[in-house]
Amino acid sequence: MTKTKKKFNRSATQRRLIPTYIFLVIASFFSVFPLYWMFTAATNVTVDVSRGKLWFGTHMVENFNNLVASTNLWKAFGNSCLYSTAQTILCIFVCSLAGYGFELYHDKGKDILFAILLMAMMIPGVATMIPLFTMMSKFHFLNTVWGFALPGISTPFMIMMFRQNSRNFPPDIMEAARIDGLSELAIFFRMYMPVMKSTYAAAAVIVFMNSWNAYMWPRVVMTDNRAQTMPMLIANLAGGYTIDYGMLMMGVLFCSLPTMFVFFVLQKQFAEGITGSVK
Repeated sequence: MTKTKKKFNRSATQRRLIPTYIFLVIASFFSVFPLYWMFTAATNVTVDVSRGKLWFGTHMVENFNNLVASTNLWKAFGNSCLYSTAQTILCIFVCSLAGYGFELYHDKGKDILFAILLMAMMIPGVATMIPLFTMMSKFHFLNTVWGFALPGISTPFMIMMFRQNSRNFPPDIMEAARIDGLSELAIFFRMYMPVMKSTYAAAAVIVFMNSWNAYMWPRVVMTDNRAQTMPMLIANLAGGYTIDYGMLMMGVLFCSLPTMFVFFVLQKQFAEGITGSVK
C-alpha cells in the first residue's frame, strides 16, 4: 500500500511539472534560435538570408573568403584580442585589490568611500566620454591599447563583486600568514588570489565579454582604421549602401567565437564565482 501511494505521489508530481517543462522548452527555443539563425545565415547568400532561409547552405567558405578579401579582418581580430586581454588583466587585478582592501581592512571612512564609489554607477557612461577623450588625447593614448583599456580598469560593479565575495575569505588565513611574517602584498598574491580563483574566473568572463563587445568607446578613441576592433568592423559592414548579409553574418559569427570559447572554458568557475564560492 505504501509503495502504491509513493508511486501515485511521484506520478502526480511529474504531471504537475509538465507545464514547467513546456515553458522551459519554449524559453530554450527562443534563446537558442538567434544563435542557430546566425550559423545558418553565415552559410547562405544575401538572397537566401533575406528570404528567411532557416537551413544550412553551401556558401560558408565563399562568405569567409569575401570577408577576408574586403576587410582587414585579421588586424581587427588581433586588435580586439590585445585590447580585451589587456583590459581584463588590468581590471581584475585593480578591482580585486580594491575589493580586498574594502572588505578585509577596517577603517571608519571606507564605507563612506565605498558609498561614493557606488554612486558612480548612476552616472551614464556617455556623460564621461568627452572628458575621457580629452584626457586620452592629452596623454597621446588615442589609437593605443592604453586608450582602450585605462577607462575600464576600475569599475564599481567589479569592485563590489570582489568585496562581496571577499566576505567568504577566511580571516584566519590572514592572521596565520602575518604570524609567519608575510607582508600584506604577499598575503594578497600568495593567499587571497589562489583562494578566490573562482571569483577571478567569473570576473574575467564578464570583463572580457564586455570589452570584446564594446563599440561606443572604441569608436570614440580609435580614430585610425588600423586600430579598429571587431565590433567596429562589423558595424562598417552593415553601414554600406548594399549589404552582403552572408558576409555580414559570417563576420558576426567570427566575432562571437572568442567569447563563446572563453565562456564555455570557464563556465564552471563562472557559476562558482557568481555564487560567491571559495576554494
